[in-house]
Amino acid sequence: SACGALLIFLLIKWGAEITYHGSHDKIQAAYFLEIEEAETIAETLTESIPFIELVASANIDKGQKVFGKCKACHKLESGVNGTGPHLYAIVGRPIGIVENYTYSNVLANLGGNWTVDELGAFLTKPSKYAPGTKMSYSGLTKENDRANLIAYLKTIGN
Repeated sequence: SACGALLIFLLIKWGAEITYHGSHDKIQAAYFLEIEEAETIAETLTESIPFIELVASANIDKGQKVFGKCKACHKLESGVNGTGPHLYAIVGRPIGIVENYTYSNVLANLGGNWTVDELGAFLTKPSKYAPGTKMSYSGLTKENDRANLIAYLKTIGN
């Protein structure tokens, strides 16, 4: 009778372990699937929102932090150039035209203005946007970083 009770107890314990560990693994797999699906949905939503709207709803404080990657070469004061041209009132300014700064031929001859979309494209990968540019920066791959940075730059002199 004691052996039978012990056997039943061990079978219940074994069944509980299988049930718990089996369902635990399934919950964990579902959890990872949910996170993966959420990231995919977030990427899809970001891709479907026009960049100009991302900039309109961007975080200026985060953009100021992203500017930390730029400040070694670019200044925000009007007319104060560093290794790169100043970025005062950059949004809407003609491309390749800043007093007392010598641009690469590709940017000097590009024409047009630095719109939100043009800045977004340039900052993604400067060497792809303007092959031959003097700007050796590899680019900002995160769309939200670009949007935040441009929103911040819009507050400087515009």
